[in-house]
This record gives sequence, C-alpha cells and structure tokens, in this order.
Amino acid sequence: MRGRTLLVVPTRYDATRHDLAELLAGEPSFRVDQVWDGLHKRVVTPSAMTELPATLRARVDEALPPALEAARESTSDDGQTVKWLWRLGDGALVETVLMHYTDRSTVCVSSQAGCAMGCGFCATGQAGFERQLTVGEIVEQVAHAVDRARPRRLSNVVLMGMGEPMANYDRVWPAIERMHDDMGLSARHLTISTVGIVPGIRRLATEELPVNLAVSLHAANDTLRDEMVPINRRYPLDELMAACADYLAAKGRRLSFEWALIAGVNDRGSDARELAERARPLGAHVNLIPLNPTPGYATPGTPPEGVRRFRDALRALGVNATVRQNRGTEIDAACGQLRATAVTLGT
Repeated sequence: MRGRTLLVVPTRYDATRHDLAELLAGEPSFRVDQVWDGLHKRVVTPSAMTELPATLRARVDEALPPALEAARESTSDDGQTVKWLWRLGDGALVETVLMHYTDRSTVCVSSQAGCAMGCGFCATGQAGFERQLTVGEIVEQVAHAVDRARPRRLSNVVLMGMGEPMANYDRVWPAIERMHDDMGLSARHLTISTVGIVPGIRRLATEELPVNLAVSLHAANDTLRDEMVPINRRYPLDELMAACADYLAAKGRRLSFEWALIAGVNDRGSDARELAERARPLGAHVNLIPLNPTPGYATPGTPPEGVRRFRDALRALGVNATVRQNRGTEIDAACGQLRATAVTLGT
C-alpha cells in the first residue's frame, strides 16, 4: 500500500513553544508557559486551564484541536486493560493500549498507521502500511493514557503498538524527548521496540537519553528469521547483535529480546539453544510471548506447557527469561493483535 503524506494541519500536541508564542502574541509572555505546562505537566485540555481568561481558553482550544478522535474504546481484564481506536485527521486509524498492573501502569503506543515490516504472524503487519504518525499524534496517545490512568500515575511508555518506531525515527525521538523533558517520564521507563532496524539502533546509541531497547527477535538463526521477520534479509543477525552490543556499551541499559512462541516453529529445544547463544553474551532479558491469534496467521501459539518448558530451558542455559502476561486478548489488544479494523463509535 502506498504511504500517505504527513498531516500539515496543526494539532494540539504538534504545536511547539514557538507556535504557542505566535498564537499568544500580545499576551503576557508567561501565558506560553502556562499553556505548555497545562498540556504536558498537568495534561489537561485548554478549556480546563482555569488560570487562563475564559476568552483565551476558548481561543487556544479552537486553534489547537486534538489530533485523535475516539472511534472505539474497549476494556477487558475487569477494566484493567483499555484499548482505544483513534481516527486521525485524514481518516487513518491507530490503536493505543493502557494496562494497569499492581505496581505500574503502562501504555503501549503506536508510531505508524499500519506497518511495512511484513511479519506474517503480526496483525498490524498483515494490514500493511498507511503513513507515519506525527510527533503530536504520538504524544497525544500518552496524554490520553495519563488522563485515563488518574488517580494512578502513568509510569511506563512502550512504543510497541502499531508500526516500526525506528522507521519513523525523526518523529519518534522528538516525541520521546517531549515525554521525558515536558511530561516528566523517566528515561528508564521509556522503551523503544524494533524488529531490528540497525541504523536506528546505532542512531539511538548517540542520543542523550538512556531509554530501553527491546528487539523483536523471534528467531535466532538467519534462515528462520528471514522467513519470520523479512527485514532480517537486510540486517542479518550478526549485524543486529553487533549494533545491540554497541548500544549496551554506550548506554548501559538492559536489552530485551521479544520472542513470540509459535507451535512447532520457534519453540523447540534447538531454538532455545540458539537464542541462549545470542542472549548470554549481551546479558539480554528474554520476554516470551505466547503467540496471540490473528485472522491472517493460521499457526497457533505454543500451549502453556510448552511455554513453561521453553522458559525453563532458557533459564537452565543461563538466560534471564520471563513469560509476558497476556492482557486484552479478547479485545484484540494483546501483543501482535493491533490492526485497527473497527471504524465507527460503538462497533
């Protein structure tokens, strides 16, 4: 699918401080800080910024419309998982998932409408690519999660939703900086996921903020990974592992490997041994994810007994491995299920 161009209509979180200064020309200079902090630190709409005169609130609200329109909201896990389907200004659809745990609240954010990576077992990859998200469209997803999580504090942001973040680096990184610098989220609680875009990993190593890196690995030999994750043909495993090692050397942050367990495909003893050989030298943590069902991939995920056996095999081989708790499977909000198929409110 041919990609759409980026939106040019200014939206609430795409506005820069310079944009606000122009909008508020003639007002006292401190009004810029009030609006900026209201959007990012307090995370409220312009109409709720009671420190502003009512007429100014209305002007800002009209000049800076939201980028995201709720097309559908779904909940599961007794309300502890919330999935939003957003309609963007040009009609593109993206999804965001908020998950509450005992000790944290995490939001899974999309960075693209669709995805061009072509991983057949992933619903987003099955749907194809539409366009890049803007900085504001990414940040606004986090703002909605902050607001919905109250009175709890949103503690973690993972760019593991729709799209490949490293393929939209020029918008993803400014969005990360906005989350850190202006919304007050710790770099240690910000995670960028990638299927293995090596130039993006190397670029990330040069940035000031030590965010977490998660690599969606899924196979530890090139033959199988070429089939499962097509970008591996461009950036094979040895090249990917070298980039990961350099990132670790530069940032000292823990590296995670994501591994979707698929019955009879990558859940064998040989797969565990190959994965351990890749993970041990890097001290990488392995997140095991039983494959979630998607309409376009018939092979089932590994059953629970096989998942435990694979985890135990990795641990016996000296690898720190855990099984990710699936959340939101029944509302297609779990890992690999985001597809953005519903288009009307309440459907």
